[in-house]
Amino acid sequence: MAMTITEKILAAHAGKDRVEPGELISAKLDIVLANDITAPVAIKEFDKIGVPGVFDKDKVVLVPDHFTPNKDIASAEQAKMLRDFAKKHELTNYFEVGRMGIEHCLLPEAGIVGPGDVIIGADSHTCTYGALGAFATGVGSTDAAAGMASGEAWFKVPEAIKFVYNGELSKWVGGKDLILHTIGDIGVDGALYQSMEFTGEAIRNLSMDGRFTMANMAIEAGGKNGIIEADQTTIDYVEGRAQRPYKVYKSDEDAKYARVIEYDCSQIEPTVAFPHLPENTRPISEVGTVEIDQAVIGSCTNGRIEDLRLAAEVFKGHKVHKNVRAVVFPGTQQIYKQAMAEGLFDIFIDANVAVSTPTCGPCLGGHMGILAKGERSIATTNRNFVGRMGHPESEVYLSNPAIAAASAILGRIGSPEEVE
Repeated sequence: MAMTITEKILAAHAGKDRVEPGELISAKLDIVLANDITAPVAIKEFDKIGVPGVFDKDKVVLVPDHFTPNKDIASAEQAKMLRDFAKKHELTNYFEVGRMGIEHCLLPEAGIVGPGDVIIGADSHTCTYGALGAFATGVGSTDAAAGMASGEAWFKVPEAIKFVYNGELSKWVGGKDLILHTIGDIGVDGALYQSMEFTGEAIRNLSMDGRFTMANMAIEAGGKNGIIEADQTTIDYVEGRAQRPYKVYKSDEDAKYARVIEYDCSQIEPTVAFPHLPENTRPISEVGTVEIDQAVIGSCTNGRIEDLRLAAEVFKGHKVHKNVRAVVFPGTQQIYKQAMAEGLFDIFIDANVAVSTPTCGPCLGGHMGILAKGERSIATTNRNFVGRMGHPESEVYLSNPAIAAASAILGRIGSPEEVE
């Protein structure tokens, strides 16, 4: 029987020849991930199970990235729980501040995740790793605890939607625009508990950074996972990084899909999601005049080197508008170092942009970029729910890095073409 890439990966990890949508399976796990918000709950539940240790000290990964560097006593106590647990169980992959990066930027960069893996993480944007041709999905902290103890998790095999992106991308259009356009088309529950398989000419020509962005936001359409078939671009990225052997899976040509949706990418503009849902999208040509108070460039969605290069290309020779504050958050220490070596920080600082250590802080309204009542921020993050970045009466607009940088300069949401 023909299967999709997701079905093949799940079947292999369940020890089965084949699986079908709707089937309940127990699958072996390659990685279990948690952060400083979700791991404390998982650790408490893990301790209740009563096992002497984690199933594999190389495959349980803890990354304190949400409220770190610690913003207050409560966050310091949470981070300490991770530190103590990692020390007790001799975890190989615990990332302290200084080694830490935003988890979904860090794990691919470090070669901890790879093609063909099954990965669960107590963070909804774990689906990012589907860009590598892995099955990766977010779970609750209790499921993460069970995974840390047993090395297994149960799944209902999802149906799949095939998204085919045809044609070439226009200037300033990237993975963020493709996924925002898609979510705007199908809605925030348009792929509820389904596998979102991204393919087509535009995907094959997309960089790994762009692919990570697309897979990252599958959850914003309700997807169980987002996935892209591993090709030469993927292999070039993984080779030299992978800490374990990996396996490439491909969907059969006659695999069954719940739907097939096609897009002409030549018609897709840079896209902005208005408050308060990622589905509330408009092409940049239809945005109108929206003044902003803040611009945030970074996060697990758009904090990679290509994103910073795009922002720097727009910022170069310009200044942030006097009524706007702009902050850049590189995704990892390595990305930080590379951006610094390429002179991107000089461009940012000359433009009056603040450059931060890697953290998830502003994305979830944690710290390092909180919005006050009535303020508006454009951000390269993944969510713009009510109160997402601060006060419940603030507003968040989602965009790609070039649009965010141009908007910071203009003082309103706009495109790089408008920056003189």
